[in-house]
Amino acid sequence: MTETTVSRAVATVRMLVRYKSWANGITFHAVAALPEGEALRLRPTRFGNIVHTLNHVYVIDDIFRAHLEGRTHGYHARNTDHPPQFEALWEAVQAMDRWYIAYADGLDDERLGEMVRFEFVGGGQGAMTREEMLLHVVNHGTYHRGFVGDMLYQVPAASPANDLPVFLREMRSLPG
Repeated sequence: MTETTVSRAVATVRMLVRYKSWANGITFHAVAALPEGEALRLRPTRFGNIVHTLNHVYVIDDIFRAHLEGRTHGYHARNTDHPPQFEALWEAVQAMDRWYIAYADGLDDERLGEMVRFEFVGGGQGAMTREEMLLHVVNHGTYHRGFVGDMLYQVPAASPANDLPVFLREMRSLPG
């Protein structure tokens, strides 16, 4: 393999963290367009409202970033007690997405396959490869953006098409 050639696994991880960033962007833009107060309105969902759900995704991203960096994260729960300001959360999510993209871009097959040991927030030991951690972060965000989509329909507002095939079409500049 030449220096400019990457394995399919590395290429897939790099594509997926970019998908995550893109999907976060269109989701946050949809939430920003909601009428005043709707993003924080109490809804029948695990985290109570749209912003707190998006914050949970950020917290998990931050926890796994710490695992990948081999440091402690300082969280004692999978979310904060209260949702942050929407604008501050959006800025933090963008910075986190940039970090994940840069991180994935710096990986090769050897590093991707390295096992990382960590402690779960709820207690107990865990071990995942770097690849598994990155796939978890992408999958976890997709899962919770689905909840956000449901809450958008409750407003009612349209939920953006943030599926992987839509991302691939847009990144490949395919027509409509």
